[in-house]
Amino acid sequence: MNANRLRTHTEPTVLFIDMNSFFASCEQQDNYWLRGRPVAVCVYTGKQGCVIAPSVEAKQRGVKTGMRLDEATLICPDLVPVETHPNRYRDYHVKIIGVLKRFADEVLPKSIDEAVVDLTRYQLAYSSMTDVARRIKQAIRTDVGDYLRCSIGIAPNAFLAKLASNLQKPDGLSIISPANIDEVLGKLALTDLPGIAHGMATRLRAGGINTPLELRYASPDRLKLVCKSIVGWHWHLRLNFGGEVDMATQAYKQMQAIRSVSGAQRQSVEMLETILRTLCLTLERRMVRQQLFCRRLHGWVRYWNGQCYQDELAVSVPMQDGIDMFQVLCGRMTNYQQAHGGKPLLNPDVRQLGVGVTDFIPANRVQYGLFEDNTRKDKFRQTLYAINDRFGPKTLMRATELNPENPVKELIGFGSIKDLHELTDWELV
Repeated sequence: MNANRLRTHTEPTVLFIDMNSFFASCEQQDNYWLRGRPVAVCVYTGKQGCVIAPSVEAKQRGVKTGMRLDEATLICPDLVPVETHPNRYRDYHVKIIGVLKRFADEVLPKSIDEAVVDLTRYQLAYSSMTDVARRIKQAIRTDVGDYLRCSIGIAPNAFLAKLASNLQKPDGLSIISPANIDEVLGKLALTDLPGIAHGMATRLRAGGINTPLELRYASPDRLKLVCKSIVGWHWHLRLNFGGEVDMATQAYKQMQAIRSVSGAQRQSVEMLETILRTLCLTLERRMVRQQLFCRRLHGWVRYWNGQCYQDELAVSVPMQDGIDMFQVLCGRMTNYQQAHGGKPLLNPDVRQLGVGVTDFIPANRVQYGLFEDNTRKDKFRQTLYAINDRFGPKTLMRATELNPENPVKELIGFGSIKDLHELTDWELV
């Protein structure tokens, strides 16, 4: 979907829907006993586990995303840890998107818990955008789950609508328009704006831009100079109603699979290898679904002392097979250890493992050499994931995946959900 438009638009016709404490709310929706209680969704619920999604009640008690579970329970002794259920969140996400598409065709999921509804072409059908927002809230409660709440921002573009959705939580409804934008921006810091973290804020301040209002009224040329790219012009458009630059889905530039390693997992080299292999198979699955092969492979190991082993290589034959990627990375680790000595790279000091792929080529453009034709392996992978997508994620598995103590739980993050909608669009028909 590409709904970007480079023309002035001042009417607040874009809605940004942000589901409140989404993962925790899904758990509370399915388990009545959890309702009204402070809940912390965690991948692992041991005391060293990490809170990835606190409920509204937990947030009100001071629990924050990223806290260790033992730290969170000191702040909130009656906190209820709950393990993640990724399929549950996906199912609710798909149902919510289905509700939104009843109001407009122009629906762009931005993450697992966020979506944009562009009603610019529907102004004759909807006389009041706030009424539409209230109807969406009610439809989600009625047709998806009565414990699911969302904050909705309304503005002339997706960026300002997202900013508006952050102004009142939970269950908020806010509007940003030319009439009140200066008042809204005047109460915020640079890092309150979506997309501006401390690094970008530091760059802006170095260029003499210290507040969101100064950012709004800086000239496009000055912003391009300070930001050192076209990003500066995008900021001018966003804050001055000059167009829409955030409504296009982007093709993959890279894919990464990353896992933090628990204390028990890092004690076993075999367990660390299993995690690394699982990360490679995760990237395989994504590439198969997107019909892509990679020409660059990147692996890294981070340690508790702050050191990091990194390896990046260009491959002579485009890769998609996860086991092949795993074997290449392990082989290069072995060569590195033999050349440099010291303790093995996979050791009890490992904190995080990661694998990345980039420099993609469409599957239909891959050419094999005379003596290396992997067509049968390619068809096997396509068949494997087609069956699993239809009948369940573990209907067919490789022998290497049959680990009774699989150390890697399936995760679903708050970021890109392109893969999810590639799969679910046809399932909804």
